[in-house]
Amino acid sequence: MAKLGLETAIVDRGVYRNTVARFREAGIRLPTFAELADPARIRADVRGSLAGVGPDAPDPHNLFRVHWYNGADRTGMVAVPDHVELPSSLTGVPARIVVAFGDRFPMIGAHKVLAAFGCLAPRVVTGQFDPTRHRAIWPSTGNYCRGGVAISRIMGCRGVAVLPENMSEERFHWLEQWVTERSDIIRTPGSESNVKEIYDACAELEKDEDNVIFNQFCEFGNYLVHRICTGQALTKVFETVTANTPAARLSAYVSASGSAGTLAAGDDLKQKFGTRIVVLEATECPTLLLNGFGEHNIQGIGDKHVPFIHNVMNTDLVVGISDAATDSLYLLANTDEGRAYLAKRHGIDAALLAQFAHLGISGLCNILGAIKAAKYWKLGPDDVIVTMATDGAAMYRTEIPKILAKRYKAGFDAVTCGEVWGRYLAGASTEHVLEPTFTDRNRIFNLGYFTWVEQQGVSLPEFEARRAQRFWDGLLDLVPAWDDQIRAFNAEAGFK
Repeated sequence: MAKLGLETAIVDRGVYRNTVARFREAGIRLPTFAELADPARIRADVRGSLAGVGPDAPDPHNLFRVHWYNGADRTGMVAVPDHVELPSSLTGVPARIVVAFGDRFPMIGAHKVLAAFGCLAPRVVTGQFDPTRHRAIWPSTGNYCRGGVAISRIMGCRGVAVLPENMSEERFHWLEQWVTERSDIIRTPGSESNVKEIYDACAELEKDEDNVIFNQFCEFGNYLVHRICTGQALTKVFETVTANTPAARLSAYVSASGSAGTLAAGDDLKQKFGTRIVVLEATECPTLLLNGFGEHNIQGIGDKHVPFIHNVMNTDLVVGISDAATDSLYLLANTDEGRAYLAKRHGIDAALLAQFAHLGISGLCNILGAIKAAKYWKLGPDDVIVTMATDGAAMYRTEIPKILAKRYKAGFDAVTCGEVWGRYLAGASTEHVLEPTFTDRNRIFNLGYFTWVEQQGVSLPEFEARRAQRFWDGLLDLVPAWDDQIRAFNAEAGFK
């Protein structure tokens, strides 16, 4: 159970005492999950202590910015998480598609820093992680390892990033500025689809008892922090955009698979609004759709396996998105030629064009998934689909020449822009869409056996327990217990 992060009581008193002493000495105070879900609950004096602290500084005060309610400058707080509602003239569907911005988060400009906190904090306050001795190992195909390194550093411990060597250069540039030593960046073979190679590297690292693996794919802290915090943030966004349209309904929530942590917000929204949950994957690696395999460039949605924290039996739609589409739309949104085409030929105004800066490749994937779901279910103007851009366009600038060289050797001009629009936006179809039956969901669920029981050593009863919704709902009891532990830990560290 320790491997899954499910403890709520102190496991090792000696480790706990060491950690309290380190946090007291370094002046590190931890926010509760409740405070990150609703930052208005953070004490005024704690919020005031953020004044003068830059959002990208390795400063412990920035733990209190690890939430969805940061403003555009990422220093001030807003009442509603920043978002954009995409017009039908862009999406081609009458349904309302609303996208929350993940680049408002501190340190890494991506929401994965929230997941990293959700995994490390419970281990800290239950005496399972000693920052004076342990190294935190963060396996990732994208931003989670950056979030882990950031959270580790400001909690006074050493973080190690494990990620595929072919991820965007911006990720590695960031890591080089934040790790303690360059050897704390471990590059594994392959790219987005090579999760097994990450696990193999972690298995070697785990042989050293001073290394603690925070595997986002099976850590329930990842699931719970998104179910609580991201779910509440998207609820606030939905209620705000529909304040004057009482007939509106939250019909769908869309998220790529990835570690499945972000998908957990769908469980919260379904419980509140009956919202259907749409999971996305790359058509080049159709694991959920076809038990398939392959390689792709939709960075941030690692695949060829089913994450342990994916509540498969609660999934309503599986949608495949091609990386040819996300690569091409990234060019359309982030080149002078593309933006000029959008403005001139489709009347996309400057204000909306500016919002594209907040849409990374995985965010564009989520938008395409929302469009395909809207077409499949024939959703109308009273139907709202919520999703998010997990990071911003800035994380992929070095991908532009690679995409041009791979897909558009002849150049990317106005004609090419029109072809991209017609093929990938106007032409988005309901191909590669599966509305899973009970049998389909069981097939996908069973596929996880080979990773988690045979390879990763999870017991069969622990694996099977996740078929029932009561298991996932029962996890919610961990959150108030963790918050109690955080408050007690803070008090012992000298924070009243």
